[in-house]
Amino acid sequence: MKCIKTEDAVGHVLCHDMTQIIPGVSKGPRFRKGHIVTAEDIPVLLSMGKEQLYVWELEPGFLHENDAAERLCALCQNANMRKSETKEGKIELSSDIDGVFLVDTERLNAVNSIDEIMIATRRGNGIVHPGDKLCGTRVIPLVIEEEKLRQAEQAAGGTPILEVRPFTLKTAAVVTTGSEVAKGRIPDSFTPVVERKLAALGIRMTEHVLVEDGMENVAAAIEQMKNKPVDMILCTGGMSVDPDDSTPGAIKQSGADIVTYGAPVLPGAMFLLGYYADGRPVMGLPGCVMYAKATIFDLVLPRIAAGVRLTRRDFVALGEGGLCLGCEVCTYPHCGFGGV
Repeated sequence: MKCIKTEDAVGHVLCHDMTQIIPGVSKGPRFRKGHIVTAEDIPVLLSMGKEQLYVWELEPGFLHENDAAERLCALCQNANMRKSETKEGKIELSSDIDGVFLVDTERLNAVNSIDEIMIATRRGNGIVHPGDKLCGTRVIPLVIEEEKLRQAEQAAGGTPILEVRPFTLKTAAVVTTGSEVAKGRIPDSFTPVVERKLAALGIRMTEHVLVEDGMENVAAAIEQMKNKPVDMILCTGGMSVDPDDSTPGAIKQSGADIVTYGAPVLPGAMFLLGYYADGRPVMGLPGCVMYAKATIFDLVLPRIAAGVRLTRRDFVALGEGGLCLGCEVCTYPHCGFGGV
């Protein structure tokens, strides 16, 4: 830090906030710590009685916090994101679209492990809308060694660590299993719930069939839906371990490559996900989807709708946070369920 004449301060970095008082009008910071003085600032500073200024001496090999924030932002920014102006050494990214927000946690942690550097994001795998904040980037000190930014760039690799994917799957077929429903003994209360959850992501149920219990019946209905121009198939009913619950076996018989039957999530432990050879997902939805506010279906549907192919590892990761606490007033997704 050094003291220089205000007239000589253009291009230098202020060491502290500087308050401007306009009697009867305002009192507050006119220039913030870290501000880079411009020629236009000189008359204002002089009018504030500042004939000398304390400024940083930016030595070779060091970066100002604003420049460092830009470098960190570049590690994060991807398509479908909007960058804010740099303010007090911080840059924020927000979503430009409706989609699912994805975070490469391993690379994010690697960057944040470097001293004096930080990237803070919202939880990954959740739904975002235009204008929703995604992350903020900055360094801790006013100036930082450029070598630390190079380390961060190496840790991040060659692609952005954040992504907002649009919802690309637009149509669904629903197979409703249960003789009591198929024979009209009770109303179908499941399908309307599924339709609402699909519609929230821009997906239409274009095919629907009611089928009686029995593996052959369910398998035949699924085969019928496979031949329809739909982006995904969902099967409701018959997902528990009762002897007459044959939906999991029927999905496997239909030729799906099963990713998981079961997940460390409550409600939703009996969820099934598989994929056909053409990449289309097929899901078996447990009964809790019909009556619980938030379930495994809500946790995975956004990624599936965005064309993300889920793996067994993705489901294993749901265990921490996978217990819904059944709050009297449900605030999902603004809670810890699923880590969202």
